[in-house]
Amino acid sequence: MRLGYMRVSKSNGDQSLNLQRDALIGAGVHPDNIYSDMASGKNDDRPGLVACLKALREGDELIIWRLDRLGRNLTHLIETVNDLSERKIGFKCLTGVSIDTTTPTGRFVLTIFAGLSQFERELTRERVMAGLAAARVKSEALARPVCRARVMGYYFWIANGRSQKYRFRARAREGPAGEAACR
Repeated sequence: MRLGYMRVSKSNGDQSLNLQRDALIGAGVHPDNIYSDMASGKNDDRPGLVACLKALREGDELIIWRLDRLGRNLTHLIETVNDLSERKIGFKCLTGVSIDTTTPTGRFVLTIFAGLSQFERELTRERVMAGLAAARVKSEALARPVCRARVMGYYFWIANGRSQKYRFRARAREGPAGEAACR
């Protein structure tokens, strides 16, 4: 069975799923087997993708319109497609880079992407380690800088007899806006 997944980044109506839906139906996916999300790809919370991946069974095929609709980044994309391959589920991308893991060419292209993904992870790790080593040589702090406004706020809470637990609950309520003074 063919299942399709589609996603747009904005849920405010600026973007439409129609183009992706038409392409998936044209590729042989039944409209009842199309899952969708209206959320940014960087978000982990994509219930349509989770439901689609759970619905896939051995021998099925997942079809997407374009690669960036599936993965948050290259690493996430490779992990997802490898998971599908281990479950003996085919994967097909309709536009952009043509990947069809049911063919030798598609598996080869995926292998190249996996190598690039691993290379990217290792370069990132090297840069982080080099930055930490340079900071140690210069005796710099290896943590985020302390925000004076936040420290003063903590002293105020403690001086007024409020507990640490109460302070953290209040900070959670005020959210990111309360941290604007520390940026």
